[in-house]
Amino acid sequence: MRALIQRVSKAKVTVDSDTVGEINKGILVLLGITHEDSEKDVDYLVEKIVNLRIFPDKSDHFDLSVTDVGGEILVVSQFTLYGSTKKGRRPAFNDSANPEIAEPLYNLFIDKMRKTGLNTSTGRFGAMMEVELINSGPVTFLLES
Repeated sequence: MRALIQRVSKAKVTVDSDTVGEINKGILVLLGITHEDSEKDVDYLVEKIVNLRIFPDKSDHFDLSVTDVGGEILVVSQFTLYGSTKKGRRPAFNDSANPEIAEPLYNLFIDKMRKTGLNTSTGRFGAMMEVELINSGPVTFLLES
């Protein structure tokens, strides 16, 4: 499982011109799922994301988590995180999990993120989405389980 996370001052997801998810200060999570992923991967990444100290303290050091700053989470499914561009000019998505595997794990990730007490918004699994964000920093990390 891969999560590309970005510290944002705000972010939103629209589908067909309708806003389906929106947050203010917090973390945008682009979540990619592969065939071998399980609940163990979900647990690892949820715990890592909510406790990762990527927000500045008064001295401007990365010393506070999204939980510490009362931030929010926006989760967007992103199968292209497992796209391969090694051969040819068209990405291959052989390592991306099929929707039958990916969607339940995506929903489990959201459920577990909400159980942390953080306000959690989402995109729409499988939809063509437009994601707007203001990356604060910019601060971006790729996490893998």
